[in-house]
Amino acid sequence: MNSKNTKIAQPYAEAFLELATKNSLETTINDLNCLSTSLANSSDLKKLLSNPLVNSENKKSIIKSIFTDKIDNTTLKFLLVLCDRGRISYLSSIVEKSIELAYKAASIEIVKVTSSTPFSPSQQEALTSKLKKMTGAEQIKLEINTNPDLIGGFIVQVGSKIIDTSIQGQLRDLSSYLGASVL
Repeated sequence: MNSKNTKIAQPYAEAFLELATKNSLETTINDLNCLSTSLANSSDLKKLLSNPLVNSENKKSIIKSIFTDKIDNTTLKFLLVLCDRGRISYLSSIVEKSIELAYKAASIEIVKVTSSTPFSPSQQEALTSKLKKMTGAEQIKLEINTNPDLIGGFIVQVGSKIIDTSIQGQLRDLSSYLGASVL
């Protein structure tokens, strides 16, 4: 998300959460995840919403047809307001920022994990347990990616903190310590 999108998304995300959490934070998070998934899976929807040649009434009718039975009425009304204000093209950024704020309010920490091989369910539980103790969060949402270039181990990112236990990272540290070129 670039800085202009952040400046625009932040106040809308805060306003949406203030409005939506009067109902239920869980419902709000479910709605945001639904919107995020829809936008991620449909490049056509993203293109349509950001197209300035499509008028707001058409965008509103498309949003209603797609999301009427999938999301809460408050969330739907918010999307329609974004259309009226000409900010629907920033929906991805607004949803991303809203999810971040909603998770923070619900004491859910998003943790990005990159590993050399897929985690087993028991490894995920063990990692989640350790991360709960480390962060103090009530819940941990793992976003796991695999990258065979790590050779072994994994990288955990919690907010701006990065814990690199990968062999690739250890080799990079060793090479910089020895003054060799970075791998």
